[in-house]
Amino acid sequence: MKGRFQRILFGVCGLVGLLVLIWSVAHLFTADSQWARAIAWLDSDIADYQRFPMRIVANKAPVFDFLPPSAESQRRYASALDTITYRKNGTNITRRLDEFLKQTDTVAFLIIKDDVLLYEGYFHGYGHDSTVTSFSIAKSFVSALVGIAIAEGYIGGEQDPITKYVPELLAKDPRYRNITLRHLLTMSSGIRYEEYGMPWSDDATTYYAPDLRAAAISSPITGEPGLEFHYNNFHPLLLGLVLERATGRPVAQYLEEKIWKPLGMEAPGSWSLDSEQSGFEKMESGINGRAIDFAKFGRLYLNEGNWNGAQLIPVEWVDESTRLDTSTDPAPDYQYFWWVNAKVTGQHHFYAAGKHGQFIYIVPEQNLMFVRFGRTDPYRHWDDVFEMLAGRIATINK
Repeated sequence: MKGRFQRILFGVCGLVGLLVLIWSVAHLFTADSQWARAIAWLDSDIADYQRFPMRIVANKAPVFDFLPPSAESQRRYASALDTITYRKNGTNITRRLDEFLKQTDTVAFLIIKDDVLLYEGYFHGYGHDSTVTSFSIAKSFVSALVGIAIAEGYIGGEQDPITKYVPELLAKDPRYRNITLRHLLTMSSGIRYEEYGMPWSDDATTYYAPDLRAAAISSPITGEPGLEFHYNNFHPLLLGLVLERATGRPVAQYLEEKIWKPLGMEAPGSWSLDSEQSGFEKMESGINGRAIDFAKFGRLYLNEGNWNGAQLIPVEWVDESTRLDTSTDPAPDYQYFWWVNAKVTGQHHFYAAGKHGQFIYIVPEQNLMFVRFGRTDPYRHWDDVFEMLAGRIATINK
């Protein structure tokens, strides 16, 4: 019996040792191996911007600042913003807002109305100056850059075929000529994508790929464009190729010139790159900055692309990107890399969203925004939280 136990113990120790060895070796190759990154880094993390190489996105004075709340505003909104009521296991639970945010692994939470910062809370060691990462909120920035590039004449229009800018796709499959930029923006291209494929498979998630340009043109077509919504990270990669080639500069530089500097961001941002060797922006996920600066991007869309009198994004593009569509696109609640809350009737509420519960949520009729960044997302119903708080704020203002 003792000998058997020793053999099992030695076997377990050997297995653990082997796993540690594999994990240690994987760390040596994370610079250029998707397989090694998946083993060494495991799931994506809010601090991943520290792992990937990056391209700095510079800011420029003057800095735009949201207004602090007056004593009267603080008094008026105190009751609305003090607690939160949410459902858990079919039961309504009321908690202090700060307590709820901390329990749900939130690191930053902002409420901004009429350019007044009504609430600013940070948790789990994060503060006003901390860097957060966008995950798929980056896609909404990509959408804005495409709209700007069309307005500036670099791109002909959203109905252009992707092969106009990435002609090598024709050699892979002639059907690529039927896929337009609009099909990419509305996630309806018919290109195959499996989000949770193994890191060494053709259908792997793009997150850890060290050469995203190659990944962008790697997947076959399995359906007709425009017929079915399928969330697909190859789409922002392809649009990144379009932007890079059409504007003749790195996409992060175009972001810096057209959005980051004009919006008066208070700190430089960055865009994570796939690898030092490739140097291509992680178009699907990698914009990093302060939560307060992400709120300024929300303000740009809240004001229909206008920034203090300068029309940075065409009004028509903002409308097309965020409207509730029930006729021309496969998904009524998703447009040009923006989500629309279809549960809200009679109003137009839309949002940018990313993994682990990153949100920029916009309530235009109240000139109101919510920004939430988190380490994880155990709650997963943030639109309900935003709507409940928006309802309370609306009641106070009647």
